[in-house]
Amino acid sequence: MTEDERQIRDLVATWMSATRSGDIDTVLTLMTDDVVFLVAGRPPFGKQEFAKALTPPAGAVLPKIDGHSEIQEIQVGGDWAFMWTRLTVEVTFPDGRPTRRAGHTLTVLHKKDGKWLLARDANLLTPITEQT
Repeated sequence: MTEDERQIRDLVATWMSATRSGDIDTVLTLMTDDVVFLVAGRPPFGKQEFAKALTPPAGAVLPKIDGHSEIQEIQVGGDWAFMWTRLTVEVTFPDGRPTRRAGHTLTVLHKKDGKWLLARDANLLTPITEQT
């Protein structure tokens, strides 16, 4: 494993851990200022919208988010890299109601000042329905 690949894997682990603990500030440091998120069913959005979605209004309780990312491939070319992952996310709302989504992501990363940052992310997660 190259040093770049190790750093990218560390970024993913930090992202997942910070998300799990609700550390929005850390998550925001892991992306470029011009990041673009592509999610089915809505227009592309950037860092400001991402932060707003994860910042609770005064007195509100945000859902708990837990996820697992299984990196399938990382390719590095200079200061740019891409990876695709298999991602599973479970969101538990304040009322205890859970929802689960799973699918693949395709992520473009950019190395700035020696640090890998998420620059573009296409998220193909779909709801997981429980089988009875």
